[in-house]
This record gives sequence, structure tokens and C-alpha cells, in this order.
Amino acid sequence: MKLINHIRQHRARLDLTQEELAEKVQVRRQTIISIEKGRNVPSALLAFRIARVLEMRVDELFEFLQEGKS
Repeated sequence: MKLINHIRQHRARLDLTQEELAEKVQVRRQTIISIEKGRNVPSALLAFRIARVLEMRVDELFEFLQEGKS
């Protein structure tokens, strides 16, 4: 399974830069970049912080994708 996210789309919807989102959730911009690119899986606490800032539910922002299935 792979965790995918929709952070970039919802960040753009709210006209937030990576830096602004990072400041609001109290992490470095590099952390947001890494999560958006799927290189890093956020902790549950960070996932909830990001979802709150982006006005989303965690399960709307992050989802599991079974690899090898369409």
C-alpha cells in the first residue's frame, strides 16, 4: 500500500505557498515538499494539523492506494 495525498491541490485552492502552510503547521518548508512528493509520511498529529489548515478531513486529504491495482 502507498499513501497518497492531495495537499498541493488544496493548498493551491486556498492560495497558500508551501512556506505559508509550513509556518501554520509548525514545520519546515522541506517537510511539506517531502510530504507532497510522497517521500515522507506525516505523523498522525501533523496530518491532522495540515488537514485543519486546509479545511479538510484527514481521510479526504490522504488515502491509501493499493499498488498493482487500478
